[in-house]
Amino acid sequence: MTRRRAQYFLRNAAVSALFSALAAGAVAAAEPPSAPNPLAAVVALESRVPAEARTAAALGTKRQGSGVVIDDAGLVLTIGYLILEAESIELSVGESRRVSADVLAYDHETGLGLVRASRPLGVAPIPIGSSGPLVRGRQVVVASAGGLHAAIGAYVVSRREFAGWWEYLLEKAIFTAPAHPNFGGAALIDGDGKLVGVGSLLVPDAAEENQPLAGNMFVPIDSLKPILADLIAEGRAARPSRPWLGLYPQEIHGRLFVARVPRGGPADRAGLKPGDLVLGVAGKAVSTLPGYYRTLWGLGPAGVEVPLNVLRGNRPTDVRIRSIDRMSWFRKPPSY
Repeated sequence: MTRRRAQYFLRNAAVSALFSALAAGAVAAAEPPSAPNPLAAVVALESRVPAEARTAAALGTKRQGSGVVIDDAGLVLTIGYLILEAESIELSVGESRRVSADVLAYDHETGLGLVRASRPLGVAPIPIGSSGPLVRGRQVVVASAGGLHAAIGAYVVSRREFAGWWEYLLEKAIFTAPAHPNFGGAALIDGDGKLVGVGSLLVPDAAEENQPLAGNMFVPIDSLKPILADLIAEGRAARPSRPWLGLYPQEIHGRLFVARVPRGGPADRAGLKPGDLVLGVAGKAVSTLPGYYRTLWGLGPAGVEVPLNVLRGNRPTDVRIRSIDRMSWFRKPPSY
């Protein structure tokens, strides 16, 4: 069987199985007479970001994706990069109803964000499930805004850590295949019709790192549960902020090269430049993104001074960088 035919079979088998399971659950439910359709809880989200925002160049000033309604009062969960530094947000419910919303919270550690609609959306919220049981081979539905026609069946093909160059490390990320093209803020739904993840990325190696299989990466819903009350009440998690350097490395063959240094950030002020090679943090050698992040964050909360050993050209150099809270770097939305 060719790879293309195998992926086609995988997709359609999962669609049939999952949608049949959801339909069976709705028929079997006695109270209420018909169970809410979890796909209806996925709404379209559009944000507008000022051109002067820190993230405008990388993420754009008009961002579109999905959000998932999780309560009766218009609370919508999404992926954080869609709403980061947004000055206005609009939700689309169904084919015609549009409702404004405010940024409620953003959590860089998980990558999740919350918005609150200006009025109730009249949509039954999707129940929150558990991402713990999502092992390799589990069937799921990936749903973006648009109902049945915007949903596909998929399989969980991997559970592993994910390290992003933007100073981001996610434990037990969920990887699925085949890929859904509209992944940003999409809902990952299990066979019980419950939300188990939020769409973040399109990846080329979903099944195994450095092995080609296009798929999606999801933030596990279990990472939201410990911080949800804090996000609603305070707009951020009540934990110490990690030290942020504004140093975006790329791991190449066991070496950490500086790929980008945001202008005016801590690393830029300390003289770091693209092309520098990070050799160590506080005297400890680092060669992988996860190892670098864990060593960096282990030094203390935001504000701690970070000693780096850097190779520039052929000359090792010791650099000390005063870290900051990443959220202080970004433009705050009007609703904060």
